[in-house]
Amino acid sequence: MELHTEVLIHNETLGVKGGRGTLLQISPDGYYEVNCVFGERLHRTLFPIQGTVLISREPEEATGTDLEIER
Repeated sequence: MELHTEVLIHNETLGVKGGRGTLLQISPDGYYEVNCVFGERLHRTLFPIQGTVLISREPEEATGTDLEIER
């Protein structure tokens, strides 16, 4: 996933389901750095990679062809 991508955030521990944010960094120390809106203000947050799911808000474009995956 590219940096500065608009994402939806899911983290059961923190009770975040479909929160909106912008991915700023993926740290080798085990967290995502994300700008999130809480209330009416923008906050920089750290979400643990373990237990957090980030989904790009923009869907992938369909290629229309069957791709063979090399295993």
